[in-house]
Amino acid sequence: MHALKDIQLIKHSSYINGSWHSSVKSLAVTNPATGELVANVSNAGIAEVELAIESAKDAFTMWSKKSANERAGLMRNWFNLMMEHQDDLGRILTLEQGKPLAEAKGEIAYGAAFIDWFAEEGKRIYGDTIPAPSNDKRIVVIKQPVGVVAAITPWNFPNAMIARKAAAALAAGCTFVVRPATQTPLSALAMAELAERAGIPAGVFNVVVGDDARGMGKVLTEHPDVAKFTFTGSTSVGKSLISQCASTVKKVSMELGGNAPFIVFSDADIDAAVQGALASKYRNAGQTCVCTNRILVHKDVMAQFSEKFVAAVSELSTGNGLTEGVTVGPMINKQAVSDVQKLVDDSVEMGAKLVLGGKIVQEGSCFYQPTILANVSNDMPIAANEIFGPVSPLISFANEEEALAIANDTEYGLAAYFYARDIGLIWRIAEGLEFGMIGINEGIISNAAAPFGGVKQSGNGREGSKYGLDDYLEIKYLCMGGIR
Repeated sequence: MHALKDIQLIKHSSYINGSWHSSVKSLAVTNPATGELVANVSNAGIAEVELAIESAKDAFTMWSKKSANERAGLMRNWFNLMMEHQDDLGRILTLEQGKPLAEAKGEIAYGAAFIDWFAEEGKRIYGDTIPAPSNDKRIVVIKQPVGVVAAITPWNFPNAMIARKAAAALAAGCTFVVRPATQTPLSALAMAELAERAGIPAGVFNVVVGDDARGMGKVLTEHPDVAKFTFTGSTSVGKSLISQCASTVKKVSMELGGNAPFIVFSDADIDAAVQGALASKYRNAGQTCVCTNRILVHKDVMAQFSEKFVAAVSELSTGNGLTEGVTVGPMINKQAVSDVQKLVDDSVEMGAKLVLGGKIVQEGSCFYQPTILANVSNDMPIAANEIFGPVSPLISFANEEEALAIANDTEYGLAAYFYARDIGLIWRIAEGLEFGMIGINEGIISNAAAPFGGVKQSGNGREGSKYGLDDYLEIKYLCMGGIR
């Protein structure tokens, strides 16, 4: 931490109603690259969650009645402060999450982009007038903020996953309560510090850190004063949270698991496809919901693609994210490493061929070698499950019908990628893939102007873009009669 320019960005307690709330108990935040203690953070519980919701409710009237321009000005202040402190925020993120520092700084810019985008998009919440059935009436439709928004966010993008939810909520006029992942609370608390400096009023943005996931989640999903709940995480947990939200019929948006196919057709630019797969698969050590999970390659170009892909992956450097030149950091914890190792071992037993990697870098560490498996079929564990690690399974296909069948053979539908040059093929595959986001000749697709979200069991709702405000707004119909 001594390398931070602004040590005040390190906070050790929850941020509720504009104040920092300490507790007797604490939880340890450790660096997954070294196992060293980064900080101890106060361990909040149900009482603090309820206080945060009450504070958000009290602040809602004031915040929702501010003009869109007023909210935008404060959010712009927040954006500017995040970019001003990008280096420090990136370093904090790397220390608690592990990703390479360059990636961490990129996440800060990515997260801030949502605050910038929605600061302006909040000025464009338009209503409608509708022709009435008779000339003595007028029909008007307006949009209003839903109220208090509660969120639970994951550890893999501890800044951006909060920013793209909170930015839309605040721009719409909602107030916000988030429980960040206990592995990575420091990024969330640093965001709260900068929100306070930006002039965001007390109670509008609240961060509650605690390890009682079940108890805190139950309050966030069932509390009657929470109007909308949003979650990013696994499909299994998302289903449980949706069920809990049903008790008060909350507005819900979910960004859940993925099993992204990356398809390389015979006419693809192979060099471009290799670089796209590299970026999509190994960013954040493969720990992203939209990262490539299965690489499908046409049989006629499999040998060519494999040779170039193995060479490219061999050049990746695994190590501490603070070390210059490192391109793949640690996984989040030892259990995650063990889970990936089991997927690899079980698939090899079923006939997959280990081409590269396949081992823990050092016994007891959180580092896993960038790995490639060949001769994979879609029923193997490494293809049927979301890997969430730096492993690439290669699957061969013979034609576009088979490619679509393999790609769509999953309960998930978040992101998919493919490389091709024939325009007819491109349209057929783009329309045939059962996924919410498609990268065509592109391995990195997420940005603030585009709608992020999935279909099937990958969730519902969209984050980012002009559509990203919809989940934070209610549509109200006004019928005015007696007009003559």
